Amino acid sequence: MPSNAVTDYARDFWQRSILFLDILRERGNQHEDMVTHGATSVLIYDSELVIRGDELPHPVNYSLLRIIPPAGAEIDDRKRPVYVVDPRAGQGPGIGGFKQLSEIGDAFKAGHPVYFAGFSATPVEGQRIEDVARAHTIFLKRVADLHPHALGKPFVFGNCQAGWHAMLAACMRPDLVGPIVVAGTPLSYWGGVHGKNAMRYLGGWYGGSWLDRMMSDMGNGIFDAAWLVANFDNLNPANTFWTKQYNVWANPEQERSRYLEFEKWWGDFVVLRGEEMQWMVDNLFIGNKLSTGQIVTSEGIRLDLREIKAPIVCFCSHGDNITPPQQALDWILDNYRSVDEIRECGQRIFYTIDATAGHLAIFVGTKIAAKDHAQFINNMELIDAMPPGLYEIVITEKPTGEGEAVDYDLAIEERGLDDIRALGCNTGEDEREFAAAARISELNNALYQTFAQPWVKMVSGPQVARAVIELNPLRVGYSFFSDKNFMMRLVAPMAEQVKVERSPASADNPLFAMQRQFSSAIVQALNLLRDVRDEHVERSFHAIYGSPLVQAICGISQNDGPPRPRPGLSPSVLTAAERERSRLRGKIGEGTPMDAAARVLVYVGKGQHRIERSTFDALRKLLLAYPHVSETEFKAAVREQWAILAVDEPAAMTALAQLLPPEPEARREFSDLVQKALPVMGELNVEGQRRLRKVLHLLGADDEVGQEVAAE
Repeated sequence: MPSNAVTDYARDFWQRSILFLDILRERGNQHEDMVTHGATSVLIYDSELVIRGDELPHPVNYSLLRIIPPAGAEIDDRKRPVYVVDPRAGQGPGIGGFKQLSEIGDAFKAGHPVYFAGFSATPVEGQRIEDVARAHTIFLKRVADLHPHALGKPFVFGNCQAGWHAMLAACMRPDLVGPIVVAGTPLSYWGGVHGKNAMRYLGGWYGGSWLDRMMSDMGNGIFDAAWLVANFDNLNPANTFWTKQYNVWANPEQERSRYLEFEKWWGDFVVLRGEEMQWMVDNLFIGNKLSTGQIVTSEGIRLDLREIKAPIVCFCSHGDNITPPQQALDWILDNYRSVDEIRECGQRIFYTIDATAGHLAIFVGTKIAAKDHAQFINNMELIDAMPPGLYEIVITEKPTGEGEAVDYDLAIEERGLDDIRALGCNTGEDEREFAAAARISELNNALYQTFAQPWVKMVSGPQVARAVIELNPLRVGYSFFSDKNFMMRLVAPMAEQVKVERSPASADNPLFAMQRQFSSAIVQALNLLRDVRDEHVERSFHAIYGSPLVQAICGISQNDGPPRPRPGLSPSVLTAAERERSRLRGKIGEGTPMDAAARVLVYVGKGQHRIERSTFDALRKLLLAYPHVSETEFKAAVREQWAILAVDEPAAMTALAQLLPPEPEARREFSDLVQKALPVMGELNVEGQRRLRKVLHLLGADDEVGQEVAAE
């Protein structure tokens, strides 16, 4: 190896190290500035205050903000407003709009008014989770009141933890929400598959939620949410302890801005009330009570996900190690025995699964925003027009020529519960193990509260609480490299000198290859340690809580059926469903030509087994051809005709002619209009063509077609 290669690399190594230390110093100072001023939103958009949450009857540290459109954005007040909620799971607010390619940016691009639920670093005294959900209902009501001429109720984005916040609000006031996108949101917390998702075992592995209660007591009633961030970091120690920092050290000039931009949010730690944290762990992460309707508010409202009638879009990813698809979707299996039951409850449930995106990328990734979030926003009226059922949203890239911008197609395909089960779900044995862990958690909590909590509270106080927060390892990691450490103040002038004298080594220097090999070895070693740790956690969890003795002590018998029975339906719900079916049967032979048009295109479209934007456009084109048909009436007609076909399709098609004028000329005009609209749907498959021929035969449009149908 040439000697100059060694000296060039050594000089480059030293210069990169100084620049890296200076970046860490900037990161630390950035963090200290945010600590001084409270949580700092990373939103790149200006905003104005609409409602202060601390002035509500049940005060919270949330506020409703109207996001001011950027220059050049054309907002149409007739379009439904978009309401974005960011997670309060460790960091401050703003991640839903800290780039132009983001949920907020996509909404502005599509011309929608945008509102944002932000929060401060410190919760209000006595604040509870149900108070936060109640605040969202008040915010949504105000947003709707500010846009009385909008085509629909607010379109809600709930990211991660904020997703189940939005779902709680929708359970409380289902009349206030439009379509809800829950991105990376766990709703069935025990879900997962063996060999993966080790995080779901941690509650049981630590003996339940007593440790969270103790940390809150040491914090004088405050839980430092930085510990939640630490849990995320521990899932991928190779990235946390090496890769993330190594990439910045290896390319400090190129990585500085991106790194500091992300760390401004990642290091913006907030705190929770101890009551909030305890509620989350006991009712959700360990208790898993939300998806089976076991949570009742202090006002006696049962939080039942089946009460939400607005479309629910569950966006998840196979690459998400925080909220795997099972935790995002298994609430559907917890509540329903069949898709028919979903329809009877009047629910519209959609899901879309990315192949590789990690947890954060689901709601902050640029590619995800350009593809998925943009399609959700651009097709929200199609989603809202769909009838009750279970669907998968499939987004595919359109073929484009060289140099053309990437664009996407969205299609909605009918799915069954077996499609959810095929992703992997818990067995009865798994459910009993998690139920045993929940019982052990209750027992350990009782023991802690009876024998240890009084002593912990006695030695805790404001000084201890402040020390508990300030000495959190994550917070110390930022403070240590800030100017609070006088040694770091020496770095800034050294970095300035390095920038002047910077002389990078040649990219073909052989020592760079050795550097990359060393980095790969570190990553492999840390990944191996992670895999061994995760396997140990999973094996020990199953060994402890799968023990018949432990389960018997917890009062769980293998002969008693599922430990969390599916929530039942009340007689009033069953009566209402039967009443709706009777009403729909009575409407089979009633309606207008507009209803007939909707019935025809829904009937033909069902033969395609998927609804594309082109199908929706065909329906809109046909129905809006009738005078005085509003967008709201258009969607109502589509949903009702779809429901009628679901109740009795043969009778509905036999009665089609009864919805049309008796004059042959009027029926021919109707047939012509249908055939002009259908090409917009694209090429019909065999079943779609058969259904079209049947429609034309029923309308008497073609004797030859009639003979073909008769032959079939």
